Amino acid sequence: MKRNTALVLLLLQLTAISCKKDDKKPVQNQQNVPSDSIKTAAKTEDEVDFKNFNIFNVSTVQRNELMDSFISVSDIYTDPKSVPEDLLKKQKELPFDKLSYFELDEQYRQKMLTGIHITENDSLYLYNYGANKLQKFPVRQLKAVAYLSPYVSEGEEIDAGSYMLGFQMDSQKSMNIFDKYANAIAYFGNKNPFVENKMKMIKWEKASTDVQKKYFFGSKLRYGGTYQAKYDNLTYYVQDLLEEYGTHERKLVVINDRNEKIFEKIFSMDDGAEFNPLERMENDEAHYYAQWTGHLFKGKAPVVFGFISPSFGCPVITFLDKDKTVLNINCDNRH
Repeated sequence: MKRNTALVLLLLQLTAISCKKDDKKPVQNQQNVPSDSIKTAAKTEDEVDFKNFNIFNVSTVQRNELMDSFISVSDIYTDPKSVPEDLLKKQKELPFDKLSYFELDEQYRQKMLTGIHITENDSLYLYNYGANKLQKFPVRQLKAVAYLSPYVSEGEEIDAGSYMLGFQMDSQKSMNIFDKYANAIAYFGNKNPFVENKMKMIKWEKASTDVQKKYFFGSKLRYGGTYQAKYDNLTYYVQDLLEEYGTHERKLVVINDRNEKIFEKIFSMDDGAEFNPLERMENDEAHYYAQWTGHLFKGKAPVVFGFISPSFGCPVITFLDKDKTVLNINCDNRH
């Protein structure tokens, strides 16, 4: 059976965070969390409603030996009739390249828009937090497309679930496009949800043994490195906890300027996930493996992410408050 080698999905993970265990709510000491202990981004008239709020990464797909980039919405759009039925019925008669990629016609475009609760009058807000670059694109100008999953081989039976559906950003570009969206996230709606110029790549420094004794005592695991960093009025401490083959857990504690512990969370590996290094890797110009923190969303507390690279599932953003603990980044990971 001939494999589909022309289509390779390269998911641009958001500097990789956690997998299933990252979805757990952080453990918080409610008695030690003052109501004003974390600075929240100022509320504005443009504050976004976070009910049914979805963000996405940007993926790259190889097609005809060049690269396309697109935003898949298939994590939230799962209609079993999302692609033309005639195409599925005639799949044995069509060339594989015709099945691998096509533009949705008006009927199926509108069906997708309805399924993800947006309209032609909404916009795509694409924010590169690493470069502090915000772009806005009218939805009506975006091309609605379908790409066949790279895990589907030529000759296999194809159904609607075999396709990644979404909006094309770039068509037939060079391999260099991979880095363009390394630190970008996307949102569809009628208001910009992002706070600009408030995200910071965390630069960790070694912390003293006193920090380890004060905040990370009592573990049965072997102690590894202890690190610290600052953002606004917050100090972050991280402790690596080791087993025989390396880091098994990574614990984060956040302290405010009154020396009160206002947040803590344990990151653990699961299903092939890996811990990202706490120091920048050589030749990592796009900072794929860095940790980031700061005010990312209007009217919300600071966020932190980038501790774990998931093999299954999608990256997770953690909010440093108890109102919105985690937010998944939809990435259409089909491992």
